[in-house]
Amino acid sequence: MADAPDIDELLLLRFNDAPQNIPDAPEAGLWQSIASHQSCRSYTDTPLSSGMVQQLCALALSSPTKSDLQQRDIIIVNDPDKRATINALFPGSPWIADAPVFLVFCGNNRRLRQIHERHGHPFENDHLDAFFNAAVDAGIALSAFVLAADAAGLGTCPISTIRDHLETVNELLGLPDWVFPVAGMTLGWPGRPPRVNLRLPLAATVHTDSYNEEAQWGAIKAYDARRAELRPYGSQRDPDRFGTRDPYTWSEDKARQYNEPQRTDFGAYVRKKGFNLS
Repeated sequence: MADAPDIDELLLLRFNDAPQNIPDAPEAGLWQSIASHQSCRSYTDTPLSSGMVQQLCALALSSPTKSDLQQRDIIIVNDPDKRATINALFPGSPWIADAPVFLVFCGNNRRLRQIHERHGHPFENDHLDAFFNAAVDAGIALSAFVLAADAAGLGTCPISTIRDHLETVNELLGLPDWVFPVAGMTLGWPGRPPRVNLRLPLAATVHTDSYNEEAQWGAIKAYDARRAELRPYGSQRDPDRFGTRDPYTWSEDKARQYNEPQRTDFGAYVRKKGFNLS
């Protein structure tokens, strides 16, 4: 049996310009888990204990939080009827129903406002930053959950499209004002080994001292060619509107994806939840 690729090999495959042979870099452990991560869309039917799920939540909520405000919550969806309702929202992704566990990561600015009220102090930060801080806190917790699950050999997949169904999710989970869904998450034992996905070269996304996009388009073109060769798309997005391309590239796919308006009601939903976005 061939040895598993090391961190240098994994990062070179993913980025194509990742540095190699870094002194004092760990040979395994967390770095190896991060380098080999892939979202999981195939699960076995082996259940997870509630203790395992709670432990992963505890690890996720051990992650950094803005000013120790702790503006993030995790909802574990166990109720069969609620789970069936969520599963039905994603008919094109049947693997979501196959996942033993489904969670929803929420931003929570409500608790902080309640603390202000209890202590008799006015809440003087009712503006966009209040929403932003809670959303980022939830995203940090989500990322930490993924890393903790990976380390346990579990598979996860964030589900941002839960925000395509805001009113349904809001009512289903009983989300009060100032609490909002950031993403769902499937969790379970992987049904097949992960495959490393390619990422844009560091030349396009890592900057020194100031933002510099001089090398960006060249890096994207090189990435398009490399990804089309090594990780080609299985289908092309909306060929009736856009036709077909050969090769069909990452940048073409993303340009098609965001040609279609998505979640145009999100701002109105957030305002209705009580946030002032000015």
